[in-house]
Amino acid sequence: MSYPAFFDAVARITLYDPLAEFLGTAGNGRIEYGYLDAVKLAGHSCPTVAGAYLMTRQALGRLYPDGLPERGGIRVEFGAAQTDGVTGVIAAVAGLLTGAAGEGGFKGLAGRYSRRNLLAFATGSPAEIRFSRLDTGAHVAVAYHPEVVPAPPELQALMPKMLAGAASDVERTEFGRLWQMRVKRILIDHCDDPALIACRDDPA
Repeated sequence: MSYPAFFDAVARITLYDPLAEFLGTAGNGRIEYGYLDAVKLAGHSCPTVAGAYLMTRQALGRLYPDGLPERGGIRVEFGAAQTDGVTGVIAAVAGLLTGAAGEGGFKGLAGRYSRRNLLAFATGSPAEIRFSRLDTGAHVAVAYHPEVVPAPPELQALMPKMLAGAASDVERTEFGRLWQMRVKRILIDHCDDPALIACRDDPA
């Protein structure tokens, strides 16, 4: 698979998955994810996929400051409905990384390792996304502000041609380059920018 080189430079996320350890899937239950995994899940790389990856990374770091996050031990709640805007896309990436799933998720083994009903929507929470630890009950609220890294004007000018199918080969190549340039700025240059990803403890 050919993809932009900067994907490999994005900070990776390592978690402990007790189910993976129990089933002999991963040594010591350690599972590592990179941005490319999120891209493969979504089928594309865009500011939304990048934001979902960074929001989850920030939340996990805040919830587990002294150790590996526990995959399957986190509840993820969205204030919006799953069908609203890009909520479903963000939820898919968050679910990949945390193991949280809806009612169709893994039901567990003998009452352990369940991933079902850890992903919820339309909760009425004012937080864009709320991540909660199941063991301690700690919560963090996370919000994403992609407007902090605006699209270059040249990209906006090419968009109508791209959507109309009227762009030349050169223009299509340039559009893709400019599109991924913005994604790179989000993931590399602004990955820890609190103006881009707002993450705070949520006592509610």
